[in-house]
Amino acid sequence: MAKTVNYTDEQVSKMLEMYSELGNAGIDQIAEAVEKNVRSVRSKLVREGVYVASPRAKATSKDMGPSKKELLNDLETIVGFDVTGFSGATKPAIQTLITHLSA
Repeated sequence: MAKTVNYTDEQVSKMLEMYSELGNAGIDQIAEAVEKNVRSVRSKLVREGVYVASPRAKATSKDMGPSKKELLNDLETIVGFDVTGFSGATKPAIQTLITHLSA
């Protein structure tokens, strides 16, 4: 049984040539030129060993304030006894308790 060829040798050479000039920004143009969809072109470039994935932007970390452990340590300092029983409480609840007891 003969294997179906999705890309001709001419299409592959054209893709490789265009990719070397345009890079990842030109994937849409390459797909249009060889009359294939973008995902198929990207996959073929990966199989050919030339596609280099664009680096993803790192997610910026949010300032979440003090950790629950830090809040529990602060609470223990205020009340003067072991507060491990409060470890199931939410951070806002612990912060509210600290604020109330500090007032």
